[in-house]
Amino acid sequence: MKMKLFSYIFLLLSSIVIALADRLRQPYNVNDIIPAVFVFGDSIVDTGNNNYLVTLAKGNIPQNGKNFMGGKATGRFCDGKLPSDILVEQLGIKELLPPYLDPTLEAKDLITGVTFASAGSGYDPKTNALLSVLSIPKQLELFKEYIGKLKGIVGEAKALEIVSNSLFIVLSGHNDIQLNPASILNPSYIDIMVNFASNFLQELYKLGARRIGVFGVLPIGCMPLHRNTRGGIRKNCVDSLNKKAYSFNTKLSTEINYLSNKIPDAKIVHIDFYNFTFDLINNPTKYGYKVTKNGCCAFVGKIELLAACPIACSNDYEYVFWDGFHLTEKGYRLLVNQVLQQHLRAFISYTPALMFAL
Repeated sequence: MKMKLFSYIFLLLSSIVIALADRLRQPYNVNDIIPAVFVFGDSIVDTGNNNYLVTLAKGNIPQNGKNFMGGKATGRFCDGKLPSDILVEQLGIKELLPPYLDPTLEAKDLITGVTFASAGSGYDPKTNALLSVLSIPKQLELFKEYIGKLKGIVGEAKALEIVSNSLFIVLSGHNDIQLNPASILNPSYIDIMVNFASNFLQELYKLGARRIGVFGVLPIGCMPLHRNTRGGIRKNCVDSLNKKAYSFNTKLSTEINYLSNKIPDAKIVHIDFYNFTFDLINNPTKYGYKVTKNGCCAFVGKIELLAACPIACSNDYEYVFWDGFHLTEKGYRLLVNQVLQQHLRAFISYTPALMFAL
């Protein structure tokens, strides 16, 4: 009798522990309010779309995915998960956010969201056009295609409901600033970028998006690639790049405020990426980091060569950056946690207005 009672108590306690562990891993579980997540942007949120493009901008080198499921590269420019993955995981929607171009996607994958992001892309269609990546305007065209597929799966009324209630994330602009020649040659290029971003957000709204989170850019001048190549002996941050990034963020935030007043039946939020990353870099021990000037996945002599390396370090948890451009999964988790703490309440408390057609 005692053994049966002990077994019952043990099973009960085990169930509670498992439930609590799952709750901690997915602390928000708001998928009854936010049914899906759709992401647009660059390599920071591209979970593998470029694998299906004829381009050199691919993240499937062997070193990537070191801490991913199975330890294999999937096209993610990271040691593990990206913000797009972590976001759907934390919201309790699904484990990973798949790339839209993956030909093996099933209906259930499409219904709960995908990423249209493409490594190397930007708001400007001319940014890295020679790499044949998906610019933000091209990603919008794919979203239009997606809506047609969604209607075929769940019907027009349900498709309307899913789109209007879903969370849309936009994260772009890095490549426009650091890789587009116009960023150097045209003094008003930042304004052009903001105009591209504004047009995209308005088109997204016309297609049914109502909950939209728009990231600014991180302090680009503090990326290891730029510090190692333009930061001098001490590998300082490159102020000229940071000034452009800060200017873009400020003007983007102003434009988002304008759009919020122009289209009050949508919730458009500017998400600060700059100050968060700057704090990671300037106060590394606060977050358990030691190395800020180099990436874990570095080239010979700890010099970053774009997003490629012959070997990755073993102590990646001590590095803010995974490679010359991208944070580690640890950094992205800190980012997503902060974003959800600051903005999730605003998104879930907002009730999208009814629409009649997509």
